[in-house]
Amino acid sequence: MDIAIQQKINTWLTGSYEQSVKDEILHLQKENPDELADAFYKNLEFGTGGLRGLMGIGTNRMNKYTVGMATQGYANYLIKCFGANAKVAIAHDCRNNSRFFAETAANVFAANGLKVYLFEALRPTPELSFTIRHYGCQGGVVCTASHNPKEYNGYKAYWDDGAQMVSPHDENVILEVDKIASVDDVKWTGGEANITIIGEEMDKIYIDMVKGLSVYPDVCAAQHDLKIVYTPIHGTGITLVPQVLKAFGFTNVSIVEEQSTPDGNFPTVVYPNPEEKEAMSIGLKKATALDADILLGTDPDADRVAIGVKNNHGEWILMNGNQTAVLAFNYMIEARKTKGIAEPNDMVVKTVVTSYMIDAIAKASNVACYNVLTGFKWIAALIKEKEGKEKYIIGGEESFGLMIGDEVRDKDAISAVALLCEMAAYEKNKGRSLYDKLLDLYVEYGLYKESLISITKKGMNGAKEIAEMMQGYRDNPPATIDAVPVEELLDYDLQIGKNLQTGKQWSIILPKSNVLQFALSDGTKISARPSGTEPKIKFYFSVNTKLESAAAFETTDKILADKIARMVIDMKLQ
Repeated sequence: MDIAIQQKINTWLTGSYEQSVKDEILHLQKENPDELADAFYKNLEFGTGGLRGLMGIGTNRMNKYTVGMATQGYANYLIKCFGANAKVAIAHDCRNNSRFFAETAANVFAANGLKVYLFEALRPTPELSFTIRHYGCQGGVVCTASHNPKEYNGYKAYWDDGAQMVSPHDENVILEVDKIASVDDVKWTGGEANITIIGEEMDKIYIDMVKGLSVYPDVCAAQHDLKIVYTPIHGTGITLVPQVLKAFGFTNVSIVEEQSTPDGNFPTVVYPNPEEKEAMSIGLKKATALDADILLGTDPDADRVAIGVKNNHGEWILMNGNQTAVLAFNYMIEARKTKGIAEPNDMVVKTVVTSYMIDAIAKASNVACYNVLTGFKWIAALIKEKEGKEKYIIGGEESFGLMIGDEVRDKDAISAVALLCEMAAYEKNKGRSLYDKLLDLYVEYGLYKESLISITKKGMNGAKEIAEMMQGYRDNPPATIDAVPVEELLDYDLQIGKNLQTGKQWSIILPKSNVLQFALSDGTKISARPSGTEPKIKFYFSVNTKLESAAAFETTDKILADKIARMVIDMKLQ
């Protein structure tokens, strides 16, 4: 075994670690040395969003010690910035060990003298963001691995605006975490009196806030019996979604019982991800059986939402994240204009890999549309930058995330579920469906079709292979893709845009990020970026063309699907 790995293992065998942990290490040395090496070959990185990884023993795993050391570093930085009276809020999802990790973090913060607001039981991530703002906290943590498989857990760190940290605080916290060289540097206990348990009183305040986002409460009242099917996929959504839908006035809500109980083993799904059709399959069956109007599903920490609707053939389909975002952005822009409450300084925010159809919709209504890097922390950062100058309405990204209004500074599936149901009610009030509305928008603005290709590279060599792929595209960008010339290469890491035809270069005024974007001469955009939370490299394809009529949708959609398929082959991604 590599000497550096063995030294880390020896530190755990001789250090202040529980005997059960040492016994497990000795067992793996005999039975599975490869697994042991993977558990110790590096430290689980405290990245700009916090921690995320497999649970288990070792420096490269989520466990009591990696969580405690990360929390000690984070606590040290909060004290540096705000003093010993800093406050933090902590929540957790349904995953195995999430409560334990949340309590571990709470104890470490409290032992360092910080005031801690700890939720009594599992709660959605967006409520944690809202709570930070409500209590005037300087930081916060939610223990979740979002939609990752059951073997994973994570630790998302927040700043005083209720958003995940951006520069300089993200890098500074990482530096403080890296200074924690030993578990002996962690204050594990001694401040229990600094912990306040919170729960239903916070739920009520949050629900009232979400209710205030309703644009057409009269329509919700008129269509109160809208047939809604909802699945929390064993996650935290069950704690608030039914209450929020009731607050909006909806009276005909059916919960997918098989997935209603919080369970970190996610027994009915392979991946607890509403982006996956398999995770929504039980909900689809229930929606079909009930002849529902809309199906909704949220991920374990209830920050992502997926919706299902019937198409014009009466078949249930799941909308992708771009389609959902297009509908939501258009609704907020259109409804504010119709009600006469639109303001000249209204703005919407999306990410660079999210449908550019949104840009077209915003432009047609003279609403500013900003593109930021992937991740809601960048949407939140722009809100902070524009506060007092422009009015934020809605933000979102293609990975099934929406953020309506600025009271929450992270993606919020709870408010998104309510608003999507209101949108369905609004269309039903006119004898139509959300699917009809989407086709109308395609006819008006053009048919935009997006597709995501994810390539997984696991283990010690995975990160190296992904880095090599990105460098290859950076050094030798393709001249054509599917015989279409590549006009521009946007390198967000170098912060340089380049016209590949003329050689002209310009600066990209966004923070550095390892993202490459190819702009083709026919309006196609292809983006590549390594995932920040999984061992994957992701390729985002966006193509568009004119749609002559709603009746021509399926034919035109197939043409665009074939175009993307050819591009994927040309780039040797399959």
